[in-house]
Amino acid sequence: MIDISVQNLVKAYEVDKNILDGLTFEIQAGERVGLLGKNGAGKTTLFRLLSGELEKDEGEIVIGPGKRLGLISQIPKYPADYTTEDVLKEAHTRLYQLEAELETLSEQMAQNATPEVMARYDKTLANFERLGGYEMETDRNRVCGGLDIPSTMRAQRFNTLSGGEKTRVNLARLILEKTDILLLDEPTNHLDLKSTEWLENYLAKFPGTVLIISHDRYFLDSVVTRTIEVEHGKLNFYSGNYSYYIDEKARREEEQRIRYEREQAEIDRLGKRAEQMMGWGTGNKKMARKAKAMQSRIARMARTDRPDHEKRLHARLSEKEFRGDELIVLKKLAKRFDNRTLFEDINLESGGGERIALIGDNGTGKSTLLKLIVGEEAPDSGSIKFGPAVKKAYLPQHIRFDSPNRNMVDTLLYELGVSPQTARNRLGAFKFHGEDVFTPVSALSGGEQSRLRLCMLMEGDVNLLILDEPTNHLDIQSREWIEEVLEDYTEALLFVSHDRYFISRFATRIWTLENGQITDFHGTYDEYLRQKAQQAHYTQIEKRKEKPQKPAGKSKGPSPERQLATLEKQIAALEEQKATLEGEAAEQSTNYEALMDLTTKITALDEQLTNLYIQWETIAEEIG
Repeated sequence: MIDISVQNLVKAYEVDKNILDGLTFEIQAGERVGLLGKNGAGKTTLFRLLSGELEKDEGEIVIGPGKRLGLISQIPKYPADYTTEDVLKEAHTRLYQLEAELETLSEQMAQNATPEVMARYDKTLANFERLGGYEMETDRNRVCGGLDIPSTMRAQRFNTLSGGEKTRVNLARLILEKTDILLLDEPTNHLDLKSTEWLENYLAKFPGTVLIISHDRYFLDSVVTRTIEVEHGKLNFYSGNYSYYIDEKARREEEQRIRYEREQAEIDRLGKRAEQMMGWGTGNKKMARKAKAMQSRIARMARTDRPDHEKRLHARLSEKEFRGDELIVLKKLAKRFDNRTLFEDINLESGGGERIALIGDNGTGKSTLLKLIVGEEAPDSGSIKFGPAVKKAYLPQHIRFDSPNRNMVDTLLYELGVSPQTARNRLGAFKFHGEDVFTPVSALSGGEQSRLRLCMLMEGDVNLLILDEPTNHLDIQSREWIEEVLEDYTEALLFVSHDRYFISRFATRIWTLENGQITDFHGTYDEYLRQKAQQAHYTQIEKRKEKPQKPAGKSKGPSPERQLATLEKQIAALEEQKATLEGEAAEQSTNYEALMDLTTKITALDEQLTNLYIQWETIAEEIG
C-alpha cells in the first residue's frame, strides 16, 4: 500500500529557479526513509509541501486515504495560559470526548437504562478501550520520560519554553497522537543520548511510515532502510541506510568520473580529427562534408556532467608533541550552582594522545566541567592540574568572535597577527576561497564559524584539543569537514558530544557523567555500548531471580521466560567460545597471521553477543 505518492512536483521561490524541479516518488506504508541533501537543497520545503503547510506550484501530492500525517517542525498556536501538560493532552482530545460521552451515557442509564442507551454506552466504551483510553496517563508519562520532559516542564506554560523544548514537546505530542505518517525534521537536535536512543527504540516498533531529515548519521543508520537525496532540485534514490548511501554514492561518482573522462577524451579526439579534415578539405568538398558531419556528431554526443564531489580539506592543526606522563589530573573536583551539586569528588587522570568522550544527559554538567578545565570557571573545591608540556586549545559550543563585523581575512590579521598572504593561505586550506574570505564573520553559518575557529586554532602548537559539541546543528558536510581536520590530529582530544557517529569515530576512552559522578571506561564507544548491554543483561537476571515465577499456562509458542532462558544459554555458550579464542590470541601474540584470524573471529562473536543482549533486554522489558 502506498502512503505517499508524488508526481512531477515543482516549487520555486524565485522566478525561473525551481528549488524542487519535477520530483516523482512513492513511499510505501511502513517504510523508514531518510531525506538527505545540503542545507538549502529543499528538504524542509518538501516536508512542508507534503504536510500542506506550503502550496505547490505544479504536480500532484496524494496521501493514502484515511492516513494522518504529522510534521514535527509545525508547532501549533495554543492559548497563552496552556501548560505543557495541556499541549500533551491535545493528543488525546478524541479520547477525552469519548470519556465525556461515557459520563453522560452513564448518567442517562442511571435514570433510564433503555436498550438504545446501553447499546450506545457499550459501543462508546469499546472505542474508548480500543483507542487506549485507560492508558492515556501511562502513555504520557512513558513518552515524557523517554524524551526528557520532567514534571516541572509539564507544569510550565508552553509559551515560556525555549525553541528546543517546544520542539521536544511537539515530538511527544505527535507520538501520543499515534500519527500514521511521521515527518521528522532534525528530531534529535534537542535530545541527549538517552532520549535519542529512546526515540530509536520507539521508531523500531512504530507501525506507521517515517520520513526523516537528520544530520545525525548514527541515528540514520539505526532507523532508516531507504535514503533519498535532494540534489540540484532532483532526487537520487538509495536502497539502504546512511552507510550504504555513502558507499553507493562514492561508487556512482567514480563511475560518473570514468564516464566523463572517456567522453571528454573521445570529444577531444574527434574534435582534433574534424579540425584536421577541415584543413584537408580546402578545395575538397567531400572532405569538408565529412568534417562537418563529424562536428555534428560531436554536438549530438551525450554529455555526462562533471562530478562535483567535494575535495578533502588540506588542513592540519599545528601540533606540539606531548612529553610526560600526566596530561590532566582532576582531584576531588566539585561544582555547585544555586545550592545544586552538579558533581563532586571527581578524581581522574589522563595521558598524552588519549581521545576522551565526555557523555551524559542534558543538565548533568558536561559543558561546565570543560569550562573548569579551560579556566573559564573556577571549581568550588578540588583541583585541576596539567602536565608541564600541555598546550591546550578550546572550541566552545557557542562560537563567538571579538569583532563579528570584521571579514574573515581581517579577523585572522587582528586576532592572530599574521600576514595577509598567510591569512589567505590558511583560509584556503579550510575551503574559504576567492571573494568569500571578505565575508563578515557574522554572516557565516554555524558550520562555517566552527571551521573558521578551527582554522584559527592552527596558530598554536596544540597537544590537548577540547571541544564542546563540535558538530551540534551542523549539516553532514560541515561535520565531515571538521572530522577530516581531526582525523589528522594525533594528540590528545577531550570532547563533549551527543553525535554518536563522531564519538564512535574518535573516542578511545569514555567518561560518563551521571548522578554527580564520572564512570571511567577505557575503550571505544562500541565496546562501551557492549559493556552497557552486558550490565543490563545481568541486572535483569538478578531482578528476575528476585521475582516470583509465574505459573506456566497454555501457549501457542514459547513463553517469554523460556525465550529468555534459551537466549541465556546461547549467550553463555558464545562467551565461553570468546574466552577460549582470547586465550588462543594471547598465546599467538607473535604470530601475525594467526592473531588476525583470531581477532576476526572474536569480533564476529562480539557482534553476535550484542544482538543476543539486545533481544534479551527487549523481552525482559516486555515481561517486566
